[in-house]
Amino acid sequence: MISPMPEGWQGWDAYAAYYDWENARTVGRRDVAFWREFAGRHPGPVLELGCGTGRIAAPLARAGLRVVGLDRSAPMLAHAFRRRRRLPLASRPHLVRGDIRSLPFPDASFGVVLAPYGILQSLLSDDDVRATLSSAARVLTPGGRLGIDLVPDVPRWREYRNRVTMRGHHGKDRTPIALVESVEQDRARGLTVFHHEYREGRGAGAKVARFTVTFRTLPVPLVRTHLEEAGFDVDVVLGDYQGRPVSDDADSWILLATRRPGSTRRARTA
Repeated sequence: MISPMPEGWQGWDAYAAYYDWENARTVGRRDVAFWREFAGRHPGPVLELGCGTGRIAAPLARAGLRVVGLDRSAPMLAHAFRRRRRLPLASRPHLVRGDIRSLPFPDASFGVVLAPYGILQSLLSDDDVRATLSSAARVLTPGGRLGIDLVPDVPRWREYRNRVTMRGHHGKDRTPIALVESVEQDRARGLTVFHHEYREGRGAGAKVARFTVTFRTLPVPLVRTHLEEAGFDVDVVLGDYQGRPVSDDADSWILLATRRPGSTRRARTA
């Protein structure tokens, strides 16, 4: 049992140094084209919630979209700024540090809001999800679009301890690296907890970084209810980035929704 209740942002500062290395071996870029095509169909600037290292924000901006990326983690944003500097001046996303539960933007600032790659599953309470969706509705123009991507298999993750789950090389100097991972399930609260230990180098001189990240199970019906309460109409639910039907064993759960005109409300506080 996990106690006390963690905050969903905990662990992400330490994760920043390894996030791109790990994700290159998992999701890679297979979701980027989907979000680029979705955002490009609708007018107005694009806001990405939890932009992290800029994995999605940068290619969307490179494609000509006006992109704002927001993240709470300063180390994550530091990596995003380095990625941003590699783009032409006219194609650089605007990066902002802030909390997705209380967006620091005026009403009706964006035509599209994206919540990709399970970012809402880092919100560990219903109140946090409600606050985020209400804030997203507030900053969207009437008729603006919201895209959400959920990771379906988090609650099915088997528990294990101190397992080497990835190996490779890290950084410009190609330092040997291994991810040693432990997984706990708190089924009563719908939480999956990943204890990460990254080991860079070999032997007694290896650099070791330890941190924990926690994700919440978010079933599609629950997210749909929260969306409707926040002033959205759910347009479609997909099972992967190719548009297949949603199912329990789907690759992703993707919800695309439209903000109803005149229906936003302020976030409910805990």
